[in-house]
Amino acid sequence: MRAFLHSALLVLCAAAGAPTALASTVVSRSFHSSALGRDWAYTIYLPTGYRADAARIPVLYLLHGNNGDANDWITQGRLQTTADTLIEHKDMPPVAIVMPQGGTDWYVDRKEKMETAFFDDLLPEIETHYAVSTQRGARMIGGVSMGGFGALRYAMTQPERFCGALLLSPAIYANEPPRGSAARRVGVFGERQFDPRVWHELNYPAQWERYLSGPYRVPMFIAAGDDDLTIQAEASSLYTHLRMAGNPAALRIIDGGHTWDVWRALLPAALKYTLACVKPPADDHPSNQRP
Repeated sequence: MRAFLHSALLVLCAAAGAPTALASTVVSRSFHSSALGRDWAYTIYLPTGYRADAARIPVLYLLHGNNGDANDWITQGRLQTTADTLIEHKDMPPVAIVMPQGGTDWYVDRKEKMETAFFDDLLPEIETHYAVSTQRGARMIGGVSMGGFGALRYAMTQPERFCGALLLSPAIYANEPPRGSAARRVGVFGERQFDPRVWHELNYPAQWERYLSGPYRVPMFIAAGDDDLTIQAEASSLYTHLRMAGNPAALRIIDGGHTWDVWRALLPAALKYTLACVKPPADDHPSNQRP
């Protein structure tokens, strides 16, 4: 039986004096993951007015950066306030946002079966215990840095699962990571030392042909800071290749480096673009994708 360990982290009232039941909430929980063989923690944002017995709402999965924390999206990214504001202004629909703990696993099946756990354990966990969509047309993926690597991989290897993606300063080096990249030292892409063969096997260029030969296209919001020289170049290159292949995409390069100041500033536009893919269940078909 899955254990539900929970503790409320933040509660933001919709207005002064509003009852807690009508406020957006951020909750931290854990459950047993069969793929990982251990308990796995995640944080979830539930919008103002969310009810477990109401109609299912869209869901966005956000992956954090290397050696970061799921709650970075809340404490440093100010995601709760940003999402509340966008929903209140009707710039995006009410959405549940799930933020799993990823450690330094790069969201692939190497040190642990993190990728398998995401699809086989986390998605069913969320879809069973919350009133969130089980359909592609209202399910999205996103990430920052290492999480951008994972989000792009998931969008390209299983595009039938997601209608949109957001990639903030994604660590997606098409050739090899630079010498200073954490990818070279976390024991994911090679046990004792970095193995370029493993990196290329798991990175997005290896998925390109299969992705483009399939029926689904995932609109992607791609962004970085202009002082983050290598990553902003990689982000721009990905954007260009996507657009040349007819894949919907948006690119934003703003002032700054590889920091939460940049990602926090990008988050409103990223959320707004990504949630624009949400469609009613009847419209969730390859022929109805955004041109």
